[in-house]
Amino acid sequence: MTHTPHERALEWALGPAPEPADELDPSFVFDFTTYDDLDEATQRWSTWMSVEPLSRGPEPRPDWVVTSQGAIDTDLGILKTGKEADVFLLERADPLEPEAGVIMAAKRYRDTNHRTFHRAASYTEGRSMKRSRDERALKRKSTFGRLVAAGEWAVSEWGALTRLWELGVPVPYPVQIDGTEILMEWITHDGETAPRLAQTRPAPDLLASYYDQLRDTLATMAQAGVVHGDLSPYNTLAAGDRLVVIDLPQMVDLVGNPQGMDYLMRDCTNMCTWFRARGLEVDEQDLFAELMAHAF
Repeated sequence: MTHTPHERALEWALGPAPEPADELDPSFVFDFTTYDDLDEATQRWSTWMSVEPLSRGPEPRPDWVVTSQGAIDTDLGILKTGKEADVFLLERADPLEPEAGVIMAAKRYRDTNHRTFHRAASYTEGRSMKRSRDERALKRKSTFGRLVAAGEWAVSEWGALTRLWELGVPVPYPVQIDGTEILMEWITHDGETAPRLAQTRPAPDLLASYYDQLRDTLATMAQAGVVHGDLSPYNTLAAGDRLVVIDLPQMVDLVGNPQGMDYLMRDCTNMCTWFRARGLEVDEQDLFAELMAHAF
């Protein structure tokens, strides 16, 4: 085969053509594993990486939090229904590491087709919306306004959970918030959902321990200038020998909200009434005075 002078010059400059490689360069070879298709009715890909960093739980995070991009969220059914939101059980697990999976509580605030919030106005006194459009929609109670309200209360509870967790208050660890859905720690006892305090009949020693925990919790909150606002034995869980406070979207500022001290007194009354009915001599006026001493 003859070559033109130009072709011979290129061959001399570039050298002989390389022989075909028998094997691929190992640096271009990688292993991969395919995932099964999702059940669209009950599953989705984990939303952990799709939310903003500030929408994820505070650090240091518990070891059980699943952050894998390959994790799948599976709805396991409803746990609790409420006026403002429903709580579901949700499993988050990577199919390649099923042993590292976790079951969480998914609190989903109701949409515009459901009932709006109970006593919302008195709880939101002193709060301000970031966007005037949202504030106007709330006041008009339009369809968009109801959607804004659902998001506002989800954000309010997320902020309360995050703040109280960082203060050391016994609340479920907040994993993430995405729109009107909050994923949080599922509080259990002996592998089952922990009962509400109202459903328990603790022995005298445990009853006294529960009250001490309650007093410490309220003192920490009062010192931080906040009040639960709707505390009762029905939104306090008895996880074995530990009390855990839940349902916090209405948490208010003790001083900034005109009714802050009234809410604190009501919280004290609700809890002390239950403890007295179980045989522990406690007084809401004494508890309130003790908490006010922590607050100021």
